[in-house]
This record gives sequence, structure tokens and C-alpha cells, in this order.
Amino acid sequence: MAGRAIRATARIVFVICGLVSLVTCAPYVLLRGAELPVQSEWIVYAVALGAVGVFSLLVGVLPRSWIAKACKRDREDARVLSFPLKVLGGFAAIFYLVAMFAYLAPNRWNLDPAFMFPLCPLYFVKTAYDPAPVEIFFMLAPMNAAVYGALGLCLGYARLAFRKQT
Repeated sequence: MAGRAIRATARIVFVICGLVSLVTCAPYVLLRGAELPVQSEWIVYAVALGAVGVFSLLVGVLPRSWIAKACKRDREDARVLSFPLKVLGGFAAIFYLVAMFAYLAPNRWNLDPAFMFPLCPLYFVKTAYDPAPVEIFFMLAPMNAAVYGALGLCLGYARLAFRKQT
């Protein structure tokens, strides 16, 4: 029963992280770089966020046997879903804290947007207006954590797929 709960939780988290990454990608595409302080790199962010979101969403809805086959593992191997879930959690925790730092840093520090956009995709919200702490704690930082959780998911599956079995 515990294995089924982990599988269901992993699938739900994978889909949510993928959707958040795709939703976060939308402002970059809609703005087309016009409102961003750094206009030349906007397409890189949009493509990366979209690719990570689509991958995470696909992994969340594909059958476990297909995922296991791509990772060269047995369908019943617990690592097929649990290892990427652990990597996702680690990335999400780290980048939640990065987002908290980015939003709570004083404006006089003049954080470079070209440096902050890759670390915190919704950093342009702070450049447009000053969000309230409640928005930061419960909306913007969790969204950043979900986006980077999806990236952690991609890296977790890459490690499973390209690492030799022991």
C-alpha cells in the first residue's frame, strides 16, 4: 500500500510541477521580451521552462512501464518514481529559499536581472511591482520551487536513464 501511495503522490506532483512550469513560461512568451530588462535572452527562458514543463507533465501521465523501459529498469523497481521524486523535493526546497532571498533582498542591492531570471523565473514580478510578503511566501516562492522541482525531475530521470544499473 505504501508503494501505491508513493506512486500516486509522485504522479500528482510531477503533473503539478509541469503545469506550473508551463504557466510560468507563458509570461515570457506573451511579453516577447518587450517588458523584460534583459531582452536578448528571453527566448532561452521560455524554451527551457516549456521543455521542462512538457517533460514533467509527460512523465506524470505516461504509463509506469514506459518510463521504466526508458530508464532501463524493471516496472516494479521503486526507484523509477521515488528517486526522481527525491531529487524534485531537494531542488524545490533549495529554490524556494533562493526565491525567498530574491524577493526579500533590498532594492538597493540592485540584483542583476540577467542573473536572477534563471534562478527565479518569476523575478520579473518584482521588477514590475513590489509584491506583498504573503504573495511571496504562498504563491511566488512555491511556484519557483515547482519550476525547479520539475527541473530536478528531469535531472533525476536523466540519471536513471543514463546510469548503469548496479
